[in-house]
Amino acid sequence: MLLALTVLVIAIALAWVLAFVGAPLVVWLGAYAAGWLLLLVTGLLGPVSATLLAIPLAVLLLLTIVPLRRAAITRAAMGWFRKVLPEMSATEREAIEAGEPWWEAEMFRGRPDWKKLMDFQYTALTPAERSFLDNEVETVCAMVDDWKVEFEDKDLPQPVWDYLREKRFFAMLISTEYGGLGFSALAQSSVVTKLASRSNALAVTVMVPNSLGPGELLLKYGTDAQKKRWLPGLADGSEIPCFGLTGPEVGSDATAMPDTGVVCWGEHEGERVLGLRLNFSKRWITLAPVATVIGLAFKLSDPDGLIEGGRKDYGITCALVPASHPGIQIGRRHYPGSAFMNGPIKGEDVFIPLDWIIGGMPMAGHGWRMLVECLSAGRGISLPAMSAAAGQAMYRSVGAYARIRRQFRVPVGRFEGVQEATGRIAGYAYTLEAMRVMTASAVDHCIPSVVTTIAKYHMTEMMRKVLTDGMDVLSGRGVQYGPRNPIATPYRAVPIAITVEGANILGRSLMIFGQGAIRCHGYVLDEMAAAHAGDLDRFDRLLFAHLGSSINRAVRAFTFGLFGSGLATSPVNGPSARYFRELERMSASLAFAADIAMGTLGGDLKRRERLSARLGDVLSQLYIGSCALRFFHANGERPEDLPHLRWAMDNCLNEIGVAFEGVIRNLPMRPAAALLRLVVFPTGNPYRPVSDRDNAAIADAMLEQTDFRERISHLAYRARDAADPHAQLEHAFQLCLRAEPAYEVFLKASAKGQLAGANTREQLEDAVAKGLLDRRQADLVAEYDAARYEALLTDDFSKAYLRGEFDAEDAMTKVGDPEARPKNELAAAPESEDAGGPKTPPDKTRDLDQQARRAR
Repeated sequence: MLLALTVLVIAIALAWVLAFVGAPLVVWLGAYAAGWLLLLVTGLLGPVSATLLAIPLAVLLLLTIVPLRRAAITRAAMGWFRKVLPEMSATEREAIEAGEPWWEAEMFRGRPDWKKLMDFQYTALTPAERSFLDNEVETVCAMVDDWKVEFEDKDLPQPVWDYLREKRFFAMLISTEYGGLGFSALAQSSVVTKLASRSNALAVTVMVPNSLGPGELLLKYGTDAQKKRWLPGLADGSEIPCFGLTGPEVGSDATAMPDTGVVCWGEHEGERVLGLRLNFSKRWITLAPVATVIGLAFKLSDPDGLIEGGRKDYGITCALVPASHPGIQIGRRHYPGSAFMNGPIKGEDVFIPLDWIIGGMPMAGHGWRMLVECLSAGRGISLPAMSAAAGQAMYRSVGAYARIRRQFRVPVGRFEGVQEATGRIAGYAYTLEAMRVMTASAVDHCIPSVVTTIAKYHMTEMMRKVLTDGMDVLSGRGVQYGPRNPIATPYRAVPIAITVEGANILGRSLMIFGQGAIRCHGYVLDEMAAAHAGDLDRFDRLLFAHLGSSINRAVRAFTFGLFGSGLATSPVNGPSARYFRELERMSASLAFAADIAMGTLGGDLKRRERLSARLGDVLSQLYIGSCALRFFHANGERPEDLPHLRWAMDNCLNEIGVAFEGVIRNLPMRPAAALLRLVVFPTGNPYRPVSDRDNAAIADAMLEQTDFRERISHLAYRARDAADPHAQLEHAFQLCLRAEPAYEVFLKASAKGQLAGANTREQLEDAVAKGLLDRRQADLVAEYDAARYEALLTDDFSKAYLRGEFDAEDAMTKVGDPEARPKNELAAAPESEDAGGPKTPPDKTRDLDQQARRAR
C-alpha cells in the first residue's frame, strides 16, 4: 500500500510539473509510457491494473497521432465550434481587427514576458517639443481667463483663436512635410495635459483636430491630391476641421447610421460628373460651428450600378466636404456644459464628386475601419491627457487647500476622514500619469487595439473620482461658482469625457473584454478564421495548442494560489517584486477564466455584459498595474515614489479580486464556477483595499513641498496671475510652509487669550511686545494670514451680472471686495474659521482685493 501511494504521489507530481511548464503532448506520452512500462516490467502492475492504466495511454497516443485525432475528435469539435461562435456584424469584425495587440496581449495570455515591459522605452520629447511646451503652450495658457471663457463669452477670445492658428496647435499630428508640427503622441498628450490644467475649452479645442479628424484620416488614407489640397491649410489654421460621425440614431452602433451617399450623376463646377448625393444629420460635432471643412461618415450605395464592378452596397465611407458647399447647414451650437465649440450639421441633397471620398474609390466602404483605427489611437492621447491634468491639478491645489484650511486649529488635511479623499487623489494622480506616459508612448510605436480603450475608460473614471474627492475636500470653496473656484469647470465637464469617444458603459461592458478576448487571446481569433474557412488541419493545430495552454494556465494559477505567488517570476528584486508576481498569477487566472467563460457560454457571452465587463476589469487592472510598475522603475525606483506605487498596486489587486469574485458568483454554470474558484482562489481571495496606513502616508505627503509633488504635477500650468485660484492657493501654501511654526505659536497664544487686540494686526504687535514672536516672524505671519484668507474667499455677484450684464460691475465686486459689502458683514468676517480666532484686518483684505482687481 505504501509503495502504491508513493508511486501515485510521484505520478501526480510529475503530471503537475509537466502541466506547469506546458510540456507538449509527445512529452506527456513519453513520460506516461515510460512509467507504465517501468511498473509493468517491475511487476508492480497486474494484468487488470495494466489494462486499466493502458486506457489513458491509448488516449494520449490517439491525441498525439494527428491524422487519428483529426478524424476522431477535431472534425466534430470544429462543427460544434462553428455553432457556438457569436454572430458578428461587419462593423464588429472591423472594430475587432482594427489596430494590433500590444502589452495587453501579454497579460491576457497568462504568461507575461516581463522583459518586454521592462525594455519598453517611453517616447523622449524632442527639443522642439519641449520648447513648444515651455513657450507656446505657456503663452496661450496665460492668454485664457477660464471664468470669462466659460461664463461670460462662452468661447475662447479671438486673440487665442488667432494664436492657436498661427502657432499650429491644430497641426501637431500633421507631418512637417505639409507644414505641421509632426509631434509624437506623447508630445501631443503633454500639450493637451497642460492646456487642460488651465482650461477645459482650450484643451478640447486643440485636441479634437489632433485626434479623430480629417487631418489624421488624410495622412493615413488620403490620396496625394487630397493631401496637397487640404493638409497645408489644416496645418496653418486657415482650415478648421470637424468630423461628423454621431447623430440622433448613431452612437456606438454604426450600423444604425441613417446618413446616406447614393452614387449618381450631377453637376460640379459647371461639369457633369459622377458623384454622390448626400443626406445626413449629425449631432454633437466638436468644432462644427467654426469648421471650414467637414469630414463625413455615411453609408455608400450604388443602386443603379454606375460604378464598374456591379457592387450595390459599399457600407460606411468617409468623405471630405467644404463647410461652404451648397446644401450644408452649419453654424448653430450645442452647449455640452463647457464652452468649446460643438454643434449640429445637416445636409440635404448635397452633391459631391467621387474623388472627395477620403482615399478615393479604393477606400469606399472602408470608412468604419479607418475611423476605428484612428479613434483607437486618439483614445490613447486626448481624454487620458485631460484625466491626467485633473490628477495633477488636484494634487497641487487640493493639497495646498488641505494644508492652509483649518478646523479646530488643525489643517483639515490632517483629519483621517479628509485623508481618505486626499489619499485617493494622490494615488490616482500617480496612476493617471503612469498610464498617460505608457499609453501615449505605445501609440508612438503601434496602434494598440485594446489598451487605448482601457485608458479612456479607466482614466476618465479616475478623473471623475479625483474631482469628486477634490470637491468634497474643497466643500463650499468648490461649490460656489466663480473666478475664484479652481474645480468647478472640470467638475462640471466630467460627463463629457465619460460620454465621448465611446461611452464608458459600453466601453467597459462590450469593448474591453469583447475585443480583448478575441484579439489578445493567443488562439481564438485564428480558431475563428480556421473554422469559418473549414480548414481542419489548421483548426486542429490551434485547438490542441489552445487546450494545452488552458491546462497550463489553470495549473499555474492554482499553483501560484497555493504557494502565494512564490513560484511566479519577477524581472527585479526589491519591494516591487511581489507585485510582478501577483500580476503574473492573476494573468494566468484571467487566461483560464476567459476560456471557462467562452467555453461554457459561447456566443451568449456577448450578451452577458456584466460578466464581460468584470473580465474586462481584470484585464484592465493588469494593464494599469503594469503601467504603475514600469513608471516606478523608469523613474529610478525613488523611495518617495514607493508609497504611491504600493497604493496603486494594492488598489489594482483589490479591484481584480472584486472583479473575479463577481465573475465566480454570477457564472451561470455552477460546476464551472466552482472549478474557477478552486483555481483562482484556492485559499480564498487574498486581496484587500489599500490600508489606512498606506493611504495616510501619501495623503500626508500631499501636504508637503517635495520633489515628488513637482514631478507628479509637472504639466500642471502654474499661473502667474495673482487672481488665479490655483495661484492663490499655491502662494498661500508656500507662505504656510515658511510661516507655520510662528503661526502655530500665534494661534495658540490668541486662543488662550494671551494677546491683546481687536484684530490680527494688533494681536501680532502684542505678540512681538511680549517676546512670543520677533518682528520678522510677525510680518511673515501677517503676510501668510492675509494670503490664506484671500485664498479661502468665494465669489459673490450682483443680480445684473448674473443676468448677463457683464459690464454692470468690475472684477472688484465680482471677487467680493470689502468696500462693496455691507459694513456689518465686513466687520464680522472671521480671519480664522476657528471659533474665537483673530479677525482679518480689513485693510489687508482690501489691499489684496485691489491687487486682484488690477491683475484682472
